[in-house]
Amino acid sequence: METQLRVAIRDSVNQDSRKPFYWGGLKGYQQLEGVAEGLHQVAGTSGENEFLQRLIRQVDRTLAQNQTLAAELEETHGWLCKVATCLRYPPTSYSEVEWQKLNSQPVAHDMEDLLKQLRQATENKSILSRFCNALSKRWKDYGPELLHCYDISGLPPDNLQLEGFFNHLRCHQRRVSGRKSTKELRNFGQFQALFMADSQTDLLEQIRHVPVKKYQECRQRLIESESPRRFIHQLHRDPKKTIHRLLDRYVERLSELERIPQPPNPLLSLCTT
Repeated sequence: METQLRVAIRDSVNQDSRKPFYWGGLKGYQQLEGVAEGLHQVAGTSGENEFLQRLIRQVDRTLAQNQTLAAELEETHGWLCKVATCLRYPPTSYSEVEWQKLNSQPVAHDMEDLLKQLRQATENKSILSRFCNALSKRWKDYGPELLHCYDISGLPPDNLQLEGFFNHLRCHQRRVSGRKSTKELRNFGQFQALFMADSQTDLLEQIRHVPVKKYQECRQRLIESESPRRFIHQLHRDPKKTIHRLLDRYVERLSELERIPQPPNPLLSLCTT
């Protein structure tokens, strides 16, 4: 459990960004705040020890050093979400009737108003000022081309759905073939499992020859190997709840160890006799 705490903190300060909406630095700071909140709840209880005391001091120092920067980043991220609202993004949040009634004129008007408000809010804020300059430049360069998706029916504002489809195919090819690169498997990767069988019926018969006990052992090894990744996934989705659950188990485990009777020391018994 102490190892998982260290993993949670290390993951907080090394999170990758996935533009435009997932900012790794901001998400990592918020995750570290959840870790600190859980650690402070343990402070002063029977579960606190020297390891947790040192950990709390280091986490609090890191949060204090980056508090101002994180606050400005959070404000900038809020403006980015306002930009997405002006662009009516993502389209899935609107019904088909609402999207068909939409055209480029109100979107362009809302974006111009938002840019004016953003320029007024950038005083003495370096990060927000750089965000405003970058947004103004990109809207000037690519705005007219982007507005076509509101006037042309069936034209998506991005190609994320198509990219997601190809990524799903590549992941399936990697799982089937065991290869990291999918360049050679681009055309037939999803059919690699059929190479050793003449038909799907033949493939099903081969799978049925695998002993159930052997299959369960392999499944158990797979669960154990995916346990660290599952913990990180839960940490990213809800860091506070994950850390609280981990620390509750930590305190319970320490209490169980304290209740276990210690075996007598043979050297001490020999000295007394």
